[in-house]
Parts: sequence; structure tokens; C-alpha cells
Amino acid sequence: MVTGSEFLLGYVPGVVPTKWLRMWVERLPEVRLTLVAVSAQDAAEAVRRREADAVLLRTFVGGEDLHTIPLYTETTVVVMQKEHVLAAADELSAEDLAETTVLHPLDDTLGWERPPGLAGWDRPESTEDAIRFAAAGVGVLVVPQSLARLHHRRDLTYRPLVGAPESSVGLSWLREGGPELIEELIGIVRGRTANSTRGRQQEAPAKQAPVKKKQPAATQKQAPRKPQQQRKPVTKGRKPRR
Repeated sequence: MVTGSEFLLGYVPGVVPTKWLRMWVERLPEVRLTLVAVSAQDAAEAVRRREADAVLLRTFVGGEDLHTIPLYTETTVVVMQKEHVLAAADELSAEDLAETTVLHPLDDTLGWERPPGLAGWDRPESTEDAIRFAAAGVGVLVVPQSLARLHHRRDLTYRPLVGAPESSVGLSWLREGGPELIEELIGIVRGRTANSTRGRQQEAPAKQAPVKKKQPAATQKQAPRKPQQQRKPVTKGRKPRR
């Protein structure tokens, strides 16, 4: 839970929140953002159990008690041995997998009931186990590209699968009693600027000190002028008689 000094952000395998963590530190240095790794199946429950304030998850997992916003959609790929015959193609379709064993782990992240191709003799317990089986040549595996990168091996490669279900990543939190700083986190993951009005509530502007009016510069008093003496008007007299 948010205690005023810490925010717990869960994330599922394949999601890399490093960039968002860096932006959080820049914008809210007074609140520590702690990353909590959760499984894809347990992501929503982590929020419900208050083990995380919000979680980055696959959006087909959720519920009415959670509010989820989509962030991005991943490319679906087929993971296989580098020497596999399908590796010669630039991209694949469901028809290309018709005669190939496609592994379907129990923690499948694509949400389909049954992938294309031939079903394996048993479902692997996890994606990590399925990756090992694919490396051993037991079959191929269909996963979001981020998981193919997460479980990268030198003896494996992957190709895009056209027309397959796609995995969307979203941010989810409780509708009731959600974290106080969720709007700030939404702004970060959606790329809003720090000055966005939809982020954290803007602090009230500080009161400005009253501006002192400049007093007009003192003017030197001019000495009063002496009244000028009025000259008596000169009257023209008559010339005396001789």
C-alpha cells in the first residue's frame, strides 16, 4: 500500500518498467517506487491482496473490481530451434504450424483454448519449461515477443506469427480504494509531460510578495522667482515752446 513514501508496482514476466521507474524518480523523488515481480496468472490477485498498489499485466486477466487501461500490444512469435525447417521463413501463419507440435504451457499468456498445430503429449508447467522443450526439439512455442526475448537462448530463434491472438499489456489497479498517486503513474506510462494538468494535483501557487510601488523621484523645488518690477509707462509729452 502507498504509505506516503512508497508505491508498490507489480509487473509480469516480459514487461520491462525500467524507463518508467527512471521517470518516476525524476518526478517524485520523495516517494520510492518499488517493483514487485508477479506471475501472469497471479497479477490481478496481487492487487486484490494489496501486495501491490498497481500492476502491469496482460489485459485479458482482470475483473470488474479492477480498472485497467491498455498501454501497448505485443507481436506474437513462434519460438523454435535455429535448425528448424520453419526458421527459413520470415513470418509464419497458423497453416504453417498444422503439422508441427505446438507446446501449450499452463501459464499461457495469449488466452486461447488451444493453439494451432498438433497438441503435445502433456502441457508444460510454465513458459520457462516450454522453452527448454522447444530447445530440445520437442515442439515449438507461441508467445509474445517480450517473453521470447526474456528467455533468449543461443540455440533458439523466433518468427512472427500472422493472424494469431495478440497480448496487450495494461496498467491495472483497484476501482475502490485505489492508490493516491495513480494519476501520476498513468501520466508516466502514457508519456505525459511533467507539467500535464492530468497528473498530480498542482500545488497552490505561492503567494507573491506585494509589489512595492516606486515612489516618484523627488523633484527639486525651484526658488520662487522675484516679481519683476513693472516699468512705468513712458508718456510722450508735448515739446516746449521756444
